Amino acid sequence: MTAPAHSFDIIGSLDAPASPVVLSVPHAGRDYPLALRAALRVPLEALVVLEDRHVDAVARAARGGETLLIQRPARAWIDLNRAESERDPRIDEGASASGRPIDSAKLRSGLGLVPRRGGRAGDLWRRRLTDAEVVARIRADHRPYHAALAQALAAARRRFGIAVLLDVHSMPPGHADIVFGDRFGRAAAARFVHRIEAEAEAAGFAHALNTPYSGGHILDRHGDPARGIHAIQIEWSRALYLDAALDRPGPGLPRVAAALGAMIDALADEAAGGALPIAAQ
Repeated sequence: MTAPAHSFDIIGSLDAPASPVVLSVPHAGRDYPLALRAALRVPLEALVVLEDRHVDAVARAARGGETLLIQRPARAWIDLNRAESERDPRIDEGASASGRPIDSAKLRSGLGLVPRRGGRAGDLWRRRLTDAEVVARIRADHRPYHAALAQALAAARRRFGIAVLLDVHSMPPGHADIVFGDRFGRAAAARFVHRIEAEAEAAGFAHALNTPYSGGHILDRHGDPARGIHAIQIEWSRALYLDAALDRPGPGLPRVAAALGAMIDALADEAAGGALPIAAQ
């Protein structure tokens, strides 16, 4: 089903998930609100570099019955993989309104809650954003997405005794085919990572772990292995599933979707084999 009242699509059930695996696609949004367009100092096309371009098509094709969340507004509007406090004082007048912002490497590089920079395009905005503007985005887009994701994971844990979040992203070519992230072991038990690494190898994909991407706020916020909620980020090279211009879905998409589907099945199988009764956790 799709929930039009939200700025994201919900496919599957939040309250009665069919699988212990829950899928999240937070960076593939291609909706650019009018307010965003009006504030730009660069061409709209310059923001595409911030998108996980069409990785939502991979997730949709790979999905079986799993609950899947896909954000619709572009990452340039608000980044769901940043904490609410990662507000950039160089463009955000409310950055210090509720205390000192997180001084993260991503924030310093211009990739905070609202990105300040976009690759070679440089600074994106012609003016500073008001506190009210950013707070409105947090309330309308950021918090509802995370609340829905938490709801789905809690429901999966209740139903299956365990839940596994797979946060689906894509990256520019130049790294491995796939980079898995588990926050250096903090967000998921190693057995889940090992299962999907094995699937990557079986499909012929070169893969790395936590380098250069270990996961972000989504894993920090939702991964809680001690409570039976595991979270893994997966980054796919865009050259694998997009066309030669890295703009539209390409001929490699079915292969990538099949591999992702096999990983989802492997995670569900591992969850079924290692789940404990809820009362014992």
